[in-house]
Amino acid sequence: MGAAMNPLNMSDAPVTPDRRKGRWQLILILMMVIGPMALATFMYKLQFWVPESRSYHGEMIGNGQTRADIGVQADEDRWQLLVTAPTACAADCQQLVYLARQLQISLGRDASRASHALASALPVGTEYEAKLKAEYPQLQRYPLDLSTFTKDAAAPGDAQLWIVDPHGNLVLRYDAKVKGKDLLNDLRLLLKLSNIG
Repeated sequence: MGAAMNPLNMSDAPVTPDRRKGRWQLILILMMVIGPMALATFMYKLQFWVPESRSYHGEMIGNGQTRADIGVQADEDRWQLLVTAPTACAADCQQLVYLARQLQISLGRDASRASHALASALPVGTEYEAKLKAEYPQLQRYPLDLSTFTKDAAAPGDAQLWIVDPHGNLVLRYDAKVKGKDLLNDLRLLLKLSNIG
């Protein structure tokens, strides 16, 4: 019979794992976690490899401006389709007001998540005022402070439609040439992605 095996024999114990291999594994794991975040930060800061395509149709307002920064004082905690009229609310302005109402209706079950509003620097004509009262009962009305509105060098001189988030931040801006279907797609996408309002 051979020699009895001693289970406590230390000479048979496995050799400890190579420390270098463990360090390399740790470095690789850290690179996998931190690497993409660092790359995304550099891409954003240096503006390289940024895709040119976009999924929205209006002009993105990404500078932190709020409704108050364009001269509209409002307390609304829903998404808002806001039409601004720095001059008289003429044909373009009236078309955007109509479009804002139609867009809210088109949201269907999400219609309660949005509102439509008009901020005008000048009073509207008596005929249009009567039309608004009769046909736009849910339209919110605000005065537009023209001195605040024109402080922004990029402020448009004609009627515009803005999408405003529930915190009052300006998100997208459209002129009177916008297609209703494009604007509706943008609004639906924002509501889908948003967990506010």
